[in-house]
Amino acid sequence: MAKDKKILITGAAGFIGFHLSQKLCQAGYTVTGIDNLNDYYDPTLKKARLTILKALPNFSFHQIDLIDKEKMDALFKSKGFHYVVNLAAQAGVRYSLVNPYAYIDANVTGFLNILEACRHFPVEHLVYASSSSVYGANTLMPFSVHHNVDHPVSLYAATKKSNELMAHTYSHLYDIPTTGLRFFTVYGPYGRPDMALFLFTKAILEGRPIDVYNNGEMQRDFTYVDDIVEGISRLIPHVAAPNPDWNSDHPDSATSFSPFKLYNIGNNNPVKLLHFIEVLEDCLGKKAQKNLMPIQDGDVPATYADVDDLIKDVGFKPKTSIEEGIGKFVEWYLDYYQKKTFV
Repeated sequence: MAKDKKILITGAAGFIGFHLSQKLCQAGYTVTGIDNLNDYYDPTLKKARLTILKALPNFSFHQIDLIDKEKMDALFKSKGFHYVVNLAAQAGVRYSLVNPYAYIDANVTGFLNILEACRHFPVEHLVYASSSSVYGANTLMPFSVHHNVDHPVSLYAATKKSNELMAHTYSHLYDIPTTGLRFFTVYGPYGRPDMALFLFTKAILEGRPIDVYNNGEMQRDFTYVDDIVEGISRLIPHVAAPNPDWNSDHPDSATSFSPFKLYNIGNNNPVKLLHFIEVLEDCLGKKAQKNLMPIQDGDVPATYADVDDLIKDVGFKPKTSIEEGIGKFVEWYLDYYQKKTFV
């Protein structure tokens, strides 16, 4: 990827957006970041990420909401982006049970505005975040992008599946190369406070019990954030192209006759939640008080990523172990919140 390419990252003050922006800027690329800085979780953490990014000479920031079509179009027109990475979204499976309209606004209407901007102000490649949640009621493991995913079990998952369908439509109608990335349970420094690792760490250090759903039998393909952003950065210049072997009698859901592609980015190694907690306890030097609970509505019991396409196309497979990844998260957490006295 040439260093003169201009890259837009939406959700730049978010967890993955922050790490990706930092990686690309440090590699010498010019990055424009946008974010609406909403209060779904503590905006202080988002502003801390932004403070780091704004210190980089090749990063610029605009506070824009994806649903503001006028501002989005004006930004695209003025900047002339080569690549767009859409990471802005209303996240969280459980919150979608409480505030469903937020998901339609951000994840459907907001994504439509991205697609329309890419249509009217052409880009070389649109890369966007999907989610492992689209696998829904699927039980055949490991989850493959070539499997059918028509049975979501949360509105969040349904909006992410809709993004894939919308992207394919625009790839077909307007020849926009689009690549969707299904992320598997991302964790690491500067992570989201609503995610299990963050919640567990805070509770254990404060001596409070943690809620462990599905009695700890939940399995997740926990993926360290550095592996996620390495996968994204390799896929940005790997522009989606039509599959010449695509067969309409036996359609492959991960490719198309249009410039459209889907990938999983996951650790390819599911871990039981109870083991995940044990590793965290070891890193903190403190045991957790566990409140074992049944599985929640919208949750799936296990995730496991097939990453064969990622390996084949860009020569990369996530590799960070949970021991290393959780260790790095705890080190950051204790430093950021200055709670070394708890351990």
